[in-house]
Amino acid sequence: MAEVRFQQVSKTYPPRRGSAAVEVLRQLDLSIRDGEFLVLVGPSGCGKSTLLRLLAGLESPSGGEIIVGGRRVTHLRPSQRDVAMVFQSYALYPHLSVADNIGFGLRRQRQRTSVQQLQDSLHRAGRALPEALRVPSSREQRIEARIQEVASTLELEHLLDRMPKELSGGQKQRVALGRAIARQPSVFLMDEPLSNLDAKLRTGTRAQIVELQRRLGTTTVYVTHDQVEAMTMGHRIAVLNRGSLQQLGTPAELYQWPSNLFVAQFIGSPAMNLLPITVAGKGQLQLGSRRFLPEGPSGDALMHWQEAGGIETLTGGLRAEHLRLAPATNRNLPAEVCHVEGLGNEQLLTCRLEEGSHLVQLRADPGEQLTPGETVHLEIDPKGWRFFDANGEAIPMAPEPIAEPSSGPEPVLPSLG
Repeated sequence: MAEVRFQQVSKTYPPRRGSAAVEVLRQLDLSIRDGEFLVLVGPSGCGKSTLLRLLAGLESPSGGEIIVGGRRVTHLRPSQRDVAMVFQSYALYPHLSVADNIGFGLRRQRQRTSVQQLQDSLHRAGRALPEALRVPSSREQRIEARIQEVASTLELEHLLDRMPKELSGGQKQRVALGRAIARQPSVFLMDEPLSNLDAKLRTGTRAQIVELQRRLGTTTVYVTHDQVEAMTMGHRIAVLNRGSLQQLGTPAELYQWPSNLFVAQFIGSPAMNLLPITVAGKGQLQLGSRRFLPEGPSGDALMHWQEAGGIETLTGGLRAEHLRLAPATNRNLPAEVCHVEGLGNEQLLTCRLEEGSHLVQLRADPGEQLTPGETVHLEIDPKGWRFFDANGEAIPMAPEPIAEPSSGPEPVLPSLG
């Protein structure tokens, strides 16, 4: 196990055929804790796979340092970094059996003399012979024991003699995982390993990877574009955009307290509803002709923003669960139902506010009978507001109040008599 650190890492590809140079990563700083499962997410082209390839040694950074377990590996060959990578395409050797695919990295780990190579080859060739006729090889016996151990962990014992072409997609993925964990590396790297699987198989394999990482405790860096994978698998999530780190935190932190508009729109399904608001009165906001009084940490942040002289025009964010159907009152917002998506356990409604024509999405009970064109009224959870300034950054939270010193009895001084 090992901590991983990227220090001011940049990656720029040189210009080709008259085009400009492509800057993929921009002085990125990122620390991954020992034993942590970190998920990298972001839109296509944001640099997440490039970051993984830099850590694996398949690419060289244009600047900065990469440190694994306190050791600088920036200029080391891939074989010297003690990392193992699982590719999106599995990358199994088609001419090798499942057992030999799992053991491939083990057999390439150390240099051997010609005599040792011959002895190992004869041992493998004679595996079907009676015990008395086999050529002994302690190294091969250790490798075979490790292959059996890994196969048992991933439930691959009955597939060890098969070739990759005889396997399903899920079985190939488990073999690729087995090849990675067989070497017992310090860091696992996974580049969208489940993207080629169907939805049901993806769910099962996702749970298996999480359980495996929890059991092994190996530092893992996992790249995905799937929201569900990111939110359910990682201890923390790093959101990248245009080569820069946007936010690093737990899934709950990113969902509930996005650091900017990009994270608010990228994390969560559906994305956060965004509405133009105006700060009006002490701790109040105005949306169209209606005023609202935010509560909780968001309300405190808005008060602090006003006291600090912040601008009056902000963007207000609301998650789908912070809007709900309600009776028609002066405080609730009238809206027209535009689209209804039945999801079994709930309905996802898309509505257009009558004032301002802003589209919002909210969750509704599956028993609600709603049709497009129908008028409904929406109530806003006063604790659900999130606020962003003109640059798209979340307004700062209010500082914690300083605790007053306890007023206990006066100390009794000793008598000098």
